[in-house]
Amino acid sequence: MPRLARIDAPGVLHHLMIRGIERRKIFWNEQDREDFLDRLSRLLPETDTACYAWVFISNHAHFLFRSGQVSLATVMRRLLTGYAGSFNRRHKRRGHLFQNRYKSIVCQEDTYLRELVRYIHLNPIRAGIVATLSDLNDYAYCGHSALMGRRNRAWQDVDYVLSYFGETRRRAKKEYWSYMEAAFNQGRRNELRGGGLIRSLGGWSEVRKHTLKGQPQRSLKLTHLC
Repeated sequence: MPRLARIDAPGVLHHLMIRGIERRKIFWNEQDREDFLDRLSRLLPETDTACYAWVFISNHAHFLFRSGQVSLATVMRRLLTGYAGSFNRRHKRRGHLFQNRYKSIVCQEDTYLRELVRYIHLNPIRAGIVATLSDLNDYAYCGHSALMGRRNRAWQDVDYVLSYFGETRRRAKKEYWSYMEAAFNQGRRNELRGGGLIRSLGGWSEVRKHTLKGQPQRSLKLTHLC
């Protein structure tokens, strides 16, 4: 059965997931993670792709991207092909690194952006990498640390996400923390991983109509941060 064409147009919000082949690790060590981060830091600004949330787990990763003028398919091909080649050379291995193609789910922004940021950023706790939210503040391979001001990731759009939580940076960070804390024991959310998101938009036909019409950008609240 042929694969469905991906929804791919400027301004569309996507929840993306990549996974190692046969659920094997795609990050063996810190050098691997830093390599992937370096690629993100160069590729996302170059392609005008916005990143609102992200996390690395040993055998998979999640991202919340808004596509720019360069197609998301091109962005992901460059990102994953480049990383896989570097990974294989570094670890003296051959063959595929990733399981099939990446998974991409079109998201309705006003309904799901906050939920997806939280769901993605709680992954290290669900995976047992860190035990508490305070520990998550210092986990280097998750976008939560940038939202809390612990790390600077120039390619991660912190201001846009915080604009959903408050008018000022201080207020927004406090509300974001409370929002994360409220779901500390949240398990896997299947409605945030596939069909639920598509159904919320009225099915693929409605997603395509919505994409073709264009999606208005939400105005940014945090024009003057304090």
